[in-house]
Amino acid sequence: MTLRLHDTATREPRDFEPLTPGHVGMYICGLTTQGAPHIGHLRFAVAFDVLRRWLVRGHGYDVTLVRNVTDIDDKILRRAADSDEQWWALSYRNERLTSEALDTLGVLPATYEPRATGHITEMVTLVEMLVEAGHAYAAEDGSGDVYFDVRSWPTYGQLSNQSLDDMVAADDADPRGKRDPRDFALWKGAKSDEPATASWPTPFGAGRPGWHLECSAMARKYLGDAFDIHGGGIDLRFPHHENEQAQSHAAGLGFAQYWLHNGWVTVRGEKMGKSLGNALEVSALTRTYAPLTIRYFLTAAHYRSMIEYHEGSLEEAGAAVERIEGFLRRALPDETTLEADPTVAIPDDFAASMDDDLGVAGALAVVHEHVRRGNIALDDGDREEAAVIARTVVAMTDVLGLNPLSATWGRGAGSTDHELVDALDALVQLQVETREQARAARDFETADKIRDALTAAGITVEDTARGARWSLAKKES
Repeated sequence: MTLRLHDTATREPRDFEPLTPGHVGMYICGLTTQGAPHIGHLRFAVAFDVLRRWLVRGHGYDVTLVRNVTDIDDKILRRAADSDEQWWALSYRNERLTSEALDTLGVLPATYEPRATGHITEMVTLVEMLVEAGHAYAAEDGSGDVYFDVRSWPTYGQLSNQSLDDMVAADDADPRGKRDPRDFALWKGAKSDEPATASWPTPFGAGRPGWHLECSAMARKYLGDAFDIHGGGIDLRFPHHENEQAQSHAAGLGFAQYWLHNGWVTVRGEKMGKSLGNALEVSALTRTYAPLTIRYFLTAAHYRSMIEYHEGSLEEAGAAVERIEGFLRRALPDETTLEADPTVAIPDDFAASMDDDLGVAGALAVVHEHVRRGNIALDDGDREEAAVIARTVVAMTDVLGLNPLSATWGRGAGSTDHELVDALDALVQLQVETREQARAARDFETADKIRDALTAAGITVEDTARGARWSLAKKES
């Protein structure tokens, strides 16, 4: 089957064909390390982790994934000054928090994770290429700034589908040295009120890189002059990605062949931001919710759609995880952990959904349908069929990074340890069997007392055609 991806540049789905057969080069814009990450920050990482897993499992590609670290910029310098802290200390502390959060949510490590401050040489080289080609100029005001000349590049605005004359001025540097207010900074001259450690010597004067320059230089370093996929949040499309594309193309680089952008996590219709405090930081949420529950919440919607966070969102995600894990524990009781078997076939309808621009919602519907069929097989006593279905569920959920049995999540991917679940299951089954015997003897008083006792303990008993089935009662949100 052919993988089709929605390309932001063409504004339509395209068949995916890598530049090098069998290999995919992918660059995604990582976080700026000015603070601890909340779940809105990490939505991009989860979305592109799913893409990477599908490229490997679904199509057999070897994937090189580069996810950069923007470890110096205006926000970091301001935040450090406000807290009377060295900028590099603040940046590194938040970089570690980000890495821990990504690990917590089961995001696979990047092939390379370069820091901007480690690639100044490559950035200066790119600036020199642009100046020599007539697409960049040093400011004449002695500031040390170097700007990209947007009017020198006729297709500027193509990625975001904008006319240059309709664009607002670039606010990334003092406009006094610009030929056009929309010109953006490639290099920022050193300033007296900024620390000397945030400055590097160059032919244009001491200073530091502009944000947009960083990604073009690092993508070229690790993926070459042209590569397959560039991804990031929809808010980066303009000006960041527009500027990346313009400066890279103007330097004669093929750059990204496909542009993919993910939607935000929103709260009451607005992009999730720091104004909400730290309650939605990953480190805070995992005190209450299992990491897999948070991962499921961020994965379940299509990557290009917005995810509205509301009270009860994670409870709903947790219930879905419990349904999947509960079936797998019943069907594979001897498996403490179980990684996906690459020889297990992925169902065609799951693959079709994933090949349609990563249709995760449709793919999850296939997962839950298999869980339903597996539970029926267990109720019918067909444990062999249930085990086959369970291993297929493991294979599918692994593609999504949602395999509850993966060692990634430790013991008990849902809300409880699986050994406690097993012990509870044995105790509840004994009560359920006693209740069934009482009902068969028409001793309804005893049967009702057992059911009431289970209900009081938070256990819901459902009478089905195949017998009673229990589950933990959902908490009121």
